[in-house]
Amino acid sequence: MATLRQLEYLVAIVDEGSFTRAAESLNVTQPGLSHQFQALEREVGGPLLERLPRGVRLTPAGRSMLPHARAALAEAGRATVSARRAAGVATGELQLATLYSISLGVLPTVLGLWRAQHPEVRIRLFEHRRADDLARAMAAGQADVAVGPLPEDWEGTARHIGAEEFLVVTHAGDPAATAASAPDVPLPDLADREWVHFIPDSGLADVLEAACAAAGFRPRVAVRTEQAPTAIGYAAAGLGPTLVPANTIPPHFGGAFLRPDPPVSRRLSGYTRTTPDPVTASFLEVLGEHAPLMPHHVARRLRPTGRSTRRSGARRE
Repeated sequence: MATLRQLEYLVAIVDEGSFTRAAESLNVTQPGLSHQFQALEREVGGPLLERLPRGVRLTPAGRSMLPHARAALAEAGRATVSARRAAGVATGELQLATLYSISLGVLPTVLGLWRAQHPEVRIRLFEHRRADDLARAMAAGQADVAVGPLPEDWEGTARHIGAEEFLVVTHAGDPAATAASAPDVPLPDLADREWVHFIPDSGLADVLEAACAAAGFRPRVAVRTEQAPTAIGYAAAGLGPTLVPANTIPPHFGGAFLRPDPPVSRRLSGYTRTTPDPVTASFLEVLGEHAPLMPHHVARRLRPTGRSTRRSGARRE
């Protein structure tokens, strides 16, 4: 059976690009590293790497094994941290993976409250552009817990926190903001507009494209950006409407924001690969109770509707 040390050597060789640099990074001799790596290849029954004149390249077997090796090393590290926590040693690190927009809109409030309870625990944050990137990273063992849309058929623990509502943001003088139906806007009414869009690699681009497709059109692009705050600023300046999570709209915002019709939302969860340890469980508890899905400063300017974004405390094992 492959050992953690051998898996560590595989990851280091791939990351460093050579046996020599891997040995230096791990502070071991190159012959010792090579010997252990050859033992790993014998264990799996074939080569994991192809030695090139400059560097190395994974074989199909190596490409298959590498994500599992990374996950095993990550789990081993978390096992040590979990044992220390259970023994009453509350120092350590909470590793948290999420999406950029959630890092902006949800996590500041949640992490501020949680860190007040655990001031001795560091936070390591991994941010991703798209939900599928986040899901793959979690499946590979990148972090203790993720906050985002729950992947289909997730087998770990999940704490559902509710639906995050998206709003159309535009400039204060936009006719859509002064229409009789405001603060609601039928998305088909904006079909002829140029939009403040997002770069194709952004998950927010997927949300905007899907919402407009459901309304029967494809958005024309005035400008693309990567981040919600930049899109909000461009929209407020009159470059075109945009679509962002309600919790990314800052207090005292001078532009206009409207509920799209049909409504746009995404369900968020906190999820882990395994049963959470006490520190991770406490983070999920704070997340479930205090995630700002619809901030008060935004809700006050919107007409009440029958739609609910209230979170659920349900837990799926």
